[in-house]
Amino acid sequence: METTALQKPTYEVGARKWLITITVITCAIMELIDTSIVNVATREIAGNLGATIEETAYVISAYAISNIIIIPLTGFLSNIFGRKVYFTASVVLFTIASFLCGASHSIEMLIFWRFVQGIGGGALLATAQTILVETFPPEEIDKANGIFGAGIVMGPTLGPVIGGYLVDNFSWGWIFYVNIPIGIIATFLSWKYIKGTKLPVVGKVDYLGILFLILGIGSLQLVLEEGERKDWFNSNFILISSIIAVLGIAAFIIRELKVKNPVVDLRVLKNRNVLVGAALSLAFGMAIYVSVFLYPVFVQAFLGWNATRTGLLILPSSFLTGILMGVNATLLQKGVSPKTLVIIGFTAVIGYEFITYFLATPTSGEWDWFWPQMIRGFGFGFIFVPVAGLMLSGLKGDNLAQASGLSNMLRLLGGAIGIAITNTYVTRRFAVHRADLIGNISMYNPESNERFYGLVRAFQSQGKSLQEAQQMAAGAMEGAVSTQAAIISYAEGFLLIGIICLAVLPLVFFAKIKKGEIVDVSGTH
Repeated sequence: METTALQKPTYEVGARKWLITITVITCAIMELIDTSIVNVATREIAGNLGATIEETAYVISAYAISNIIIIPLTGFLSNIFGRKVYFTASVVLFTIASFLCGASHSIEMLIFWRFVQGIGGGALLATAQTILVETFPPEEIDKANGIFGAGIVMGPTLGPVIGGYLVDNFSWGWIFYVNIPIGIIATFLSWKYIKGTKLPVVGKVDYLGILFLILGIGSLQLVLEEGERKDWFNSNFILISSIIAVLGIAAFIIRELKVKNPVVDLRVLKNRNVLVGAALSLAFGMAIYVSVFLYPVFVQAFLGWNATRTGLLILPSSFLTGILMGVNATLLQKGVSPKTLVIIGFTAVIGYEFITYFLATPTSGEWDWFWPQMIRGFGFGFIFVPVAGLMLSGLKGDNLAQASGLSNMLRLLGGAIGIAITNTYVTRRFAVHRADLIGNISMYNPESNERFYGLVRAFQSQGKSLQEAQQMAAGAMEGAVSTQAAIISYAEGFLLIGIICLAVLPLVFFAKIKKGEIVDVSGTH
């Protein structure tokens, strides 16, 4: 009887409703910002802590690994401790770990506290929308989904912008200290206003499943994060980690399919819509995180933009995404098929990737990038909620929660896989293009000769000797070749993600949605 009473929906009203909304959305955005905020500070951290760039890369990897491990466990842990206690404790853990990250005096200490920070942060992301669903009545859930969806897109995008500003104007420690006042306020508000929903755990806890999940997914994430830096399978570390990942994931799948009370119920993948939605969530994660990876690097490295300029151009498209997510939630409630909306969304994202491939040149300016970014924002606005609606269509009770948890995990995993694939692809294409272009620099090529001797004369006019001028001219031409090769390679990176999304899109037609069926998006958490 107690369980029934606890599960009975009681929605919030007035100021309390919006205080809860602001609290959980802020926490989710804060956690997503921290997935990418360190990317712009690796050199400063390495120099300050006396570490190599390779060692500093583990600061990024540690957070991603703990994030992706904890997300599928959040539903299970919420049931054990209660949502109020678990969410508030996660905010506290994230805030304390943020302080200790900023105060770290060694790279080992920073890596450890980043891992702990990721445990708290992953729980914030996975629990936030569940709390929103309990806060808003069904007729207003589109508002919550729109705000939450905008945070999903804006968080990783804003990370490098905020990180760049803090590092440029303060010090690298402030990329972590900035979380502390927000975390303190969020701790107070979450403990005061979030309900203590708690469900009994039936049967034995699947500790073996948790162990296999940590070993399998954790090792896989480590391989994806470190593979390119360590030359993939030429590294014994990557080889051993890959073996552990394969064995761990295989053991996890077998365990979860056989055990009576699995920590992650993979049986929901027998549902065709869940399977299709899982694949689309993976591709969606690739598109979001790779765009955050490629776009800032391109405009800052090759166009000379600063972090603020880079971020301001993205903001309008992110706001468009948030607006459209609310619109899509309303359309689903009115009976519009999620398949139609997903096709529109992925088509726009594919269009963005292909357009960017052609526009990514050394002479492109803000307006060349603004409209493609708006197309990207439009596409993302038509993906998040409809994919969740398609994936959760027809599910009830615990199956709905399990499928939603899988969706969150796969979106993050898609980002890791996408960045690993794209980074490797861009690096190898750079070598190919550089070799092709360097072959054009020859004494037998009139154009390269003219360019070379023009540079020699320019350097001589600055007072350099003939030998110095020739060396500087050769270096300048080689640098120009490398830059051009890099620009072409990054442009092809955008094209690669477009092709992957294009390959995944036909899976939509395998989903089964009854004509006129109203999809309940209140379970998209």
